[in-house]
Amino acid sequence: MRLQPHKLQNGSKMIHDYRKRSPFVMSNFHYDPYDPDTYTERLKDLRKRQYKRNELADRLKEANQKWGASEETLANIERLKDENAVVVVGGQQAGLLTGPLYTIHKIVTIIQMARQFEESLNVPVVPVFWIAGEDHDFEEVNHIMLPVQSRMKKYKIGQKQLKKEPVSSIELNQEKAEAWLNRIFQNLDETAYTKDLFLNLKGLLDESKTMVDFFARTIFYLFSEGVVLLDSNAPEIRELEKEYFLNMIDHQADIASGVTEAIYKNAREGYFISLDCQPNDGHLFYLKDGERVLLQVDEEGRWSGKNKECQFTREELKKEAENNPSRLSNNVVTRPVMQEYLLPVLAFVVGPGEVSYCSALKPAFESLNLTMPPVVPRISFTIIDRQSEKWLHSLGIKAEHAVNMGVGADKQIWLKQQMTAPVEMMADHLKFTIEKAHRPLKKLAMEVQSDLGELAEKNLFHLFREVEYLEQRILHELEMKHERTMRKFDWLDVMLHPEGALQERSWNVVYFLNQSGKSWLNDLTAQNLNWEEGHYFVYF
Repeated sequence: MRLQPHKLQNGSKMIHDYRKRSPFVMSNFHYDPYDPDTYTERLKDLRKRQYKRNELADRLKEANQKWGASEETLANIERLKDENAVVVVGGQQAGLLTGPLYTIHKIVTIIQMARQFEESLNVPVVPVFWIAGEDHDFEEVNHIMLPVQSRMKKYKIGQKQLKKEPVSSIELNQEKAEAWLNRIFQNLDETAYTKDLFLNLKGLLDESKTMVDFFARTIFYLFSEGVVLLDSNAPEIRELEKEYFLNMIDHQADIASGVTEAIYKNAREGYFISLDCQPNDGHLFYLKDGERVLLQVDEEGRWSGKNKECQFTREELKKEAENNPSRLSNNVVTRPVMQEYLLPVLAFVVGPGEVSYCSALKPAFESLNLTMPPVVPRISFTIIDRQSEKWLHSLGIKAEHAVNMGVGADKQIWLKQQMTAPVEMMADHLKFTIEKAHRPLKKLAMEVQSDLGELAEKNLFHLFREVEYLEQRILHELEMKHERTMRKFDWLDVMLHPEGALQERSWNVVYFLNQSGKSWLNDLTAQNLNWEEGHYFVYF
C-alpha cells in the first residue's frame, strides 16, 4: 500500500475557509481543531463535567457483545469507566454493507485520532461510532452502488418501508435481503476472495434482526481495532437521556432562535447552510404510532407536529420525556448536543457537510451551558487500484486531475487527436461554405415572397444538420475503432470521479473487499495518518 496526500480542489466555501482557519468561520466554534493546544484545553474542560460512565458502559457492553464485538472493543468499553477517559466520536446512518465509502473513511479517522491522541495526551482515548439509529430516511440506506461498465448502478433491497419508522426498528425481511445480497454477488467478478466474502456477509445477515444489527455486525467484521458502537435509538440509551431531553425542552426558545440567527449570520457573510430552521422549531422528534413526527412550538407554548399529529403542553412533553424517553429523538441540531451530554468528547469527527451544520450550533450548546467539542473534518480517501494506476500512466493523465475533474474532456481530446484530419474544424468550415453559397438563394427567395425566406432558413438548418450528423457518425466510428481505449477512459471516470463527484459518495466497500480481501483496510487503519492533510490517494 502506498499513500499520497492530496489537496482537493472542490468543496464548499465553508470547509475551505474552516481548514484555512478563517477568523469569521472560527468564531462559530468554541475550539480551533488545528491548534495543538486545543486538546489540552478540552481535557481541562471535560474534567469539570460529570458523566454516567458506569451506566453507559454497561449498556454499551451488552449491545456490542450482541453484535459480535472483539475483545479490544469490550476492553475499550470498560475503559470508559475511568474518570480520565475521553472519546473521539463520529456517526452516520446505518447503511447496508456500511453504505457509501465515506462511512468507512469516518471510522478510519476516528480510530486514527483516538490512537494518536492517547499517545500525545497520555489519557485513555476510546474510538466511538455513533449509529444514527433514529433516522427514518429509508431511501438513503436501502441500497448500495456498484459499477456497471461506465456508470454506477443502484442495488436496492426489495423491502418496502411506508412509515417514517426509525431504522433501528426496521426488521429485515430475510428473504428479500438474501435475494439482494445474491444479486450483488452475481454482478461482481469471481475472485479468490468472493466465496468467503459472500459466506461471511450471508452469515452476518442471517444473525441480524434489524438494519442496525446488520450494519454493526458488518463494522465488527471489517474492523478489529477496538471501535465502540452506540445505537442512538436504543431504549437503554434513551433511559440515560431523560434529564437531557428535559433541558432541551426547557431551553427550546433559546436553542431555536440562536441557531436561526446563526444561519442568517453565516448567510450574510456568504456561507449558506442547508438547514431549514425557524424560531418555533422544537428540534426534537416524537414517535407517534411508530412514526417520527418533527415537533414545533406555537405562540402559546404548545408542542405539536406540523399537521397536528400530536399535541402537548410543555409539562406534558416533559412527562413523556421522563416516563417514555424512547418516544423522543433528536434532529440534526440537537443530536450533537445529546452526544455532548452523553459522552466525554475530546473530538467530534465530521464530514464536510457537517462542518456547515456545526457552524450554526454554537448558540444551541451555549443555551445549555455546554461547549461544542473540537469539530474535526474526517480524512477522505480515493482508492486507486493497480489497473487504474496503469491506465492513468498509459494515457498521460494525472491522478489529481482525474479525481478533481474527471476524464470526460480528456477522452474527447484524445479521440480527436487520433484523426489525420480535424473533423470538427472541417465540419465548421463546410457549414461556413454552405452558408456563404446559400446566402444569394435565400436573398432571392425573400424577394420573391416573404414566407419563402423562412423556408430558406429551414433549408439551411437542415443542411447544417446533415453535416453535423456526418460529423457525429465519423466520431462514433472512431470511438468504435478505439473502443478498448475508450473503455479505459470510461473506467477511470467511474472509478475516480463517479457521478461527477468523489469516489466516496457512490462506491461501496464490498467491491474492494471482493477484489483484494480486507487486509488493505487493516493496513490503512494501521497507518499513522495526518488527519490535517484532509485527503489521501490510496494505491494498492
